[in-house]
Amino acid sequence: MIIATIQAYLFLALAVVAFGLAAWSLIDAALRPASAFLSADKRSKGFWCLITGGATLLAFLGVPSGGTGGALLLMLLGAVPAGVYLADVRPAVARYGKGSRGGGSNRGPW
Repeated sequence: MIIATIQAYLFLALAVVAFGLAAWSLIDAALRPASAFLSADKRSKGFWCLITGGATLLAFLGVPSGGTGGALLLMLLGAVPAGVYLADVRPAVARYGKGSRGGGSNRGPW
């Protein structure tokens, strides 16, 4: 009984982490300028917003169900595209800045 409770909390924590990663990838993709995706030779901004939006939805649907097999599948289906965006696309488009907030440099105001 105590093991089942620990497992339920563990799966809930994993679901929340998967949702957080997916939401982070969606917000980041939405804030990047569309030209950054084309300049970095990645798919379009609309494509990545659609993919990360779907990943966020799937990860969100996996959160309330806890530790069932279907929830684990939803968590994975949400985490994988978000992970691809965060590991591959985000570093490539990061050098082009975030819209009107500057060039993305960490060198300071001068």
